[in-house]
Amino acid sequence: MQPRFLAALVIFIGSYLPLSLVLLVQDIKPAVWQTSFCRPWSHGIGSCSFSVFAHPGVALSMVGLTMFAVLFSALVMRHLRFRYSLEVLESKPVPNDLINYVFPYVVSFMGLSYGEDQKLAGFAVFLAWLFAITYRSGQIVLNPLLLLFGWQLYEAKIRTSGQERTVRILRQGALHHGPVRGELVQDFYFVERDNEGQV
Repeated sequence: MQPRFLAALVIFIGSYLPLSLVLLVQDIKPAVWQTSFCRPWSHGIGSCSFSVFAHPGVALSMVGLTMFAVLFSALVMRHLRFRYSLEVLESKPVPNDLINYVFPYVVSFMGLSYGEDQKLAGFAVFLAWLFAITYRSGQIVLNPLLLLFGWQLYEAKIRTSGQERTVRILRQGALHHGPVRGELVQDFYFVERDNEGQV
């Protein structure tokens, strides 16, 4: 099963919630860092400045968008239907390859800010290109969101429909040998979290 384009895009956007928070902090005005902590109970409400961000509309919108994408992704993962019967014969954990998701964080510390339209446009093109590559290569589900939700990647030897195959499996927590139910998404099997659905 190939995830629908819109669902894949939302999952991809959600994986950059930490990046949006990094850019949000970088958008705090320099003067704010130099002022003392606001204490309205001592100096009155008029002594507090609520103009914290240089570009509040964009900065807060990006955090809101990525937060929504994270929540949507969690909802999608909770409503997977496990249609296939599998028997796990052998398995070993595989470290997630997160290098594609690290590049944008490096870029964010190289002078990217919401105040420079040309850099933002270039960065948007870079992310669009990265999304296209990960989507077309069947790697869209391998992103830091899975780690956040407790999913672990395994390489496993399974038996399904009477045939043995070596596949990649994603599961929340440890993968135990034996019968499980799974769902194929791109080139990965997602399997049920617990043993209740075993066949």
